[in-house]
Amino acid sequence: MKLATYKDGSRDGQLVVVSRDLTQAHYATGIAHTLQRVLDDWNFLSPQLQDLYDALNRGADGSVFASKARHAFPFDPKQCMAPLPRAYQWASGAAYINHVELMHHARKESIPASFYTDPLMVQGASDDFLGPCDDVVCASESYGIDFDAEVAVITADVRLGATPAQALDGIRLVMLANEFSLRHLIPGELAKGFGFFQSKPATAFSPVAVTLDELGDAWDKGRVNLALQSTWNGRKVGMCEAGLDMTFHFGQLIAHMCKTRHVRAGSVVGSGTVSNKGVVSKGRTDWPKGYNCIAEKRAIEIIQDGQAVTDFMKFGDTIRIEMKGRDGKSLFGAIDQEIVPVEEAATPR
Repeated sequence: MKLATYKDGSRDGQLVVVSRDLTQAHYATGIAHTLQRVLDDWNFLSPQLQDLYDALNRGADGSVFASKARHAFPFDPKQCMAPLPRAYQWASGAAYINHVELMHHARKESIPASFYTDPLMVQGASDDFLGPCDDVVCASESYGIDFDAEVAVITADVRLGATPAQALDGIRLVMLANEFSLRHLIPGELAKGFGFFQSKPATAFSPVAVTLDELGDAWDKGRVNLALQSTWNGRKVGMCEAGLDMTFHFGQLIAHMCKTRHVRAGSVVGSGTVSNKGVVSKGRTDWPKGYNCIAEKRAIEIIQDGQAVTDFMKFGDTIRIEMKGRDGKSLFGAIDQEIVPVEEAATPR
């Protein structure tokens, strides 16, 4: 099934069930008001949502809606908050070692051997997620504004010490993420020896989150074998395969978190930048799948030509991130945002 959260003036919004083709929606009133409520009692509430989802899909072809879905309405991604508008935990991994290698090679730094066996993860801000069409507000272009296209999952409770296989069983929903980075703030923060904080502002998520069965055979033991598309200012810049070159699958990322703690229902875990390896052709290295963050494009330019020429995002720039199924239809809806200065920002939610 596909779930979204509609804006209703509150911090947590109102849960809606969305049809498979993303054309119709129905409030989950009477079952659960919020997605967190469902995650806290998944075994009892998710079958009821599934019944509503099935009824909604039976009526999406224009036939008479079943009684369970008699109050359906057209789905509008612009009315969406993040599927889980605020979460108990947001952790992003660096599951694609190719991305890490590019960053290190551009800086002429060696990569520790442990990076290939032990995932890198960063704890992000989970109190103020962005909806898929919300403006991205930034105080200054000088911060080095960068999009970062990822796949993310929402978990159930996963116990301390869980194995990767056990952690996979704790995945409830999959969605897309745009984990913005302020690249020019990162070096100063890392120099303090404590990692990212100001350089990782609010993250945006796709209109809907989907259960694993919606992915069919594209879900492959913790990886999504579909292309993730990034379109910057109307130009497609990334078409990377999300399953290919994913060094650490989601079960491994969650198990890494569980080494020292329980992971509770409603935790959100990101894959990090989806990145594919390049190929060598006529003495030059090329990346035919493109890139899912500007920093990676700049690293490629430095490796190839000795300097970066692509600049980071400016006010007025747009970014669209989407993943389509093998039928060519959008699975999660699109993240579609514009970068705006603080003075043009809408009233805070």
